[in-house]
Parts: sequence; C-alpha cells; structure tokens
Amino acid sequence: MIEKTVKIPGPDHPITVTPTPARVVVTVAGQVIADTTRALTLREASYPPVQYIPRRDVDMAALTRSDTRSHCPYKGDASYFSVPAGGARSVDAVWSYEQPHDAVAAIRDHLAFYPNRVDAIEIRD
Repeated sequence: MIEKTVKIPGPDHPITVTPTPARVVVTVAGQVIADTTRALTLREASYPPVQYIPRRDVDMAALTRSDTRSHCPYKGDASYFSVPAGGARSVDAVWSYEQPHDAVAAIRDHLAFYPNRVDAIEIRD
C-alpha cells in the first residue's frame, strides 16, 4: 500500500471554508442538478473559489459514481461522479471528499462541480 502525504493548510498554502451567503444552483443539460442555500465556499491558495453543496441538496439520482479517484494532500481522497444527461462533457464532473482531512472536515457530505463540465454554477442573491 502506498502511503499518502497529509499536509496541513498554513500561510504557504491557506485553505478556508465559509458559508456561501447566497443561493447556489447548478444546471446540466437544462436540468437543475443542485439547488441550495447551504453551500460552502472553499478558498485554497491561489485557486478559484469552489462551491461545495450538501448532498441533500443535489439530485443524486441524476449522478452516477465513477471509478475515478484522486488524492489531495490537504483535503484527502476524492471520489467522482458523472452526470449522464450532460454526455461526454459531464464525465467526472462532480467530486466529493467523503472522508476529508480534519482541516476541511466541513466539506464532508458535500459535492463540488467542475464549471467547464456543467452548464452553469450560478450564485444568486
């Protein structure tokens, strides 16, 4: 078994998780896949902010789990989902840290979407 690196966010690689103060709606192929007022915004180093949406506010029946996995030393192991309605563009469009590291424990039971693999991730006032 390969040992995976675990890193703690800090001044050289900051990560913050805060409540999103607006409604977040994700659409794929004209369908609403997620709609929530309980999203979390994760800001990591110089990367664009990412909306993490509670699973209970995602149409999980519209997703299919894929075999894809990845590892982030700051967040943990990610699993992926595709959105069949979106076709090839929406393969592995969604990821989730099901057992996130303690530093980002708030994103447990949340999903995030790649903006270029869905129609839109709208943040509405």
